[in-house]
Amino acid sequence: MKIRLLIVTAALASTLLATGIGAAENPAKAAIQRAAAEKIALAQVPGGHIKEGELEQEHGRLVWSFDIAQPKSQDIVEVQVDAANGKVVSREIETPADQAKEAAKDRADAAKSH
Repeated sequence: MKIRLLIVTAALASTLLATGIGAAENPAKAAIQRAAAEKIALAQVPGGHIKEGELEQEHGRLVWSFDIAQPKSQDIVEVQVDAANGKVVSREIETPADQAKEAAKDRADAAKSH
């Protein structure tokens, strides 16, 4: 029985890590749900489509962070929407070079945590 509980617990932890949902990034804590935040973010990038999105802590606040692809551009627009009030708190353009640096940092951070 203990082994089964351990396996279930490990599977749940693995799923939460894979989806980017940790204790601080629980969607239930967000007053603004993901679908509403997506609409707000997409309004910042006409014609764009969301490549990735996650709920995360940034500078002491819970935000929905979306990477939005633009038509006819390799740049990504990262839009962060405050999960408490729906206001856009950040809009940054990431070039392919910026994206490569971020991916390398994410890989290094992942290697450190294992």
